[in-house]
Amino acid sequence: MPDRGNDMSRRFDVIIAGGGIVGAALACALGQGGLRVAVIESREPQPFTPDQDYGLRASALSIASQHILENLGVWQQLQGWRISPYEKMSVWDAGGAGKIEFDAAEAGEPALGHIIENALIQRALFEASEQNIKWFCPASLQGFVVDKDEVIVTLDTGEVLLSQLIVGADGANSKVRELAGIQFQSRDYNQQGIVANVGTQLAHERTARQRFLPDGILAFLPLADGRCSIVWSSDKTRAEYLMDLNDDAFRTELGETFDHVLGEITSLSRRAAFPLKGRHAETYIKPRVTLVGDAAHTIHPLAGQGVNLGFLDIAELSSHLLNTERDLGSLHLLRKYERARAGENELMLRAMEGFKLLFNNKNPVLGWMRNTGLSVTNQVNPLKQLFMYQAMGESANLPLLTRPFFSDKK
Repeated sequence: MPDRGNDMSRRFDVIIAGGGIVGAALACALGQGGLRVAVIESREPQPFTPDQDYGLRASALSIASQHILENLGVWQQLQGWRISPYEKMSVWDAGGAGKIEFDAAEAGEPALGHIIENALIQRALFEASEQNIKWFCPASLQGFVVDKDEVIVTLDTGEVLLSQLIVGADGANSKVRELAGIQFQSRDYNQQGIVANVGTQLAHERTARQRFLPDGILAFLPLADGRCSIVWSSDKTRAEYLMDLNDDAFRTELGETFDHVLGEITSLSRRAAFPLKGRHAETYIKPRVTLVGDAAHTIHPLAGQGVNLGFLDIAELSSHLLNTERDLGSLHLLRKYERARAGENELMLRAMEGFKLLFNNKNPVLGWMRNTGLSVTNQVNPLKQLFMYQAMGESANLPLLTRPFFSDKK
């Protein structure tokens, strides 16, 4: 099990604020590569038990993210717990006949991706983070001071840690970003995302389904126990109305909105809602400070790419930190990471906002454009495969950690 910080040593190569799935993955990559790492996290991830219910927060992991977890040695653990592969994807517009479908067989892959609960990914990474990694948990960041040679970090427990670099992996409301004085652009989408797990009359057939609505998106993501994880984004007023419905009324509304593609909604877990905002830090780096994951960027969940972008961040950052003779906190080194990721993340952020504008409106001209676009893409095989490979995270330009059977230890 991970070292929780019982010895007297407080000097590290890298300190990571935030032990969620992105921060924990970075810790594993750096620790397995030989760096000494501290992770600051407020709560220890709960152990997995086979009879525990599915969590409400799940991620659609791309093939590239799968490769990262394989290379970090945790994918087999997740397979022993529970993962939910999806082999097909179907996307259609509620306002017309436009539709596009993807099949893993067309790409020669066994799956397009996997639906996995965030809590399980975090726990698997926590259990794997033994080598060179010390968890300070429960603890939270109180402050830090950067000087010429090191960063001095203070915890709410009174402990003081020293390192060459502090990484903010502490989410959308990042304390590291705030303390570093890094500004960010924020866009309120005036929407909320509702999540729940539901049973359906018809089998999901390992197919991820997404319906574009005039005021949002409704996704049904297949789970291994036969249910689906839903993500329903809608404008705030409607989302509040939906959250106020009793379970029977919500199931009825959900089935009708999904056009009963999977028949009646037969069961419903508890529900949760969260606001949807787009954020992008104006810079990812300052001397001895850098940001990854949601601390650097958040995007609309309509394509389910938020966690995958975070994994690509840590793959890129770890490749630079593990292959340099430089000071790990030097701006020259950190700029390489920022150049590789900031533009890509901004492009994805803008693309998702463009999709939201195109699909979440009642303009008949835009309606014709989106339906025609979906239909044409579905019929033009090279274009369709390009979209499919992008969704799977398959690209020759990705960091080594995203490639099959790669290890920094080799």
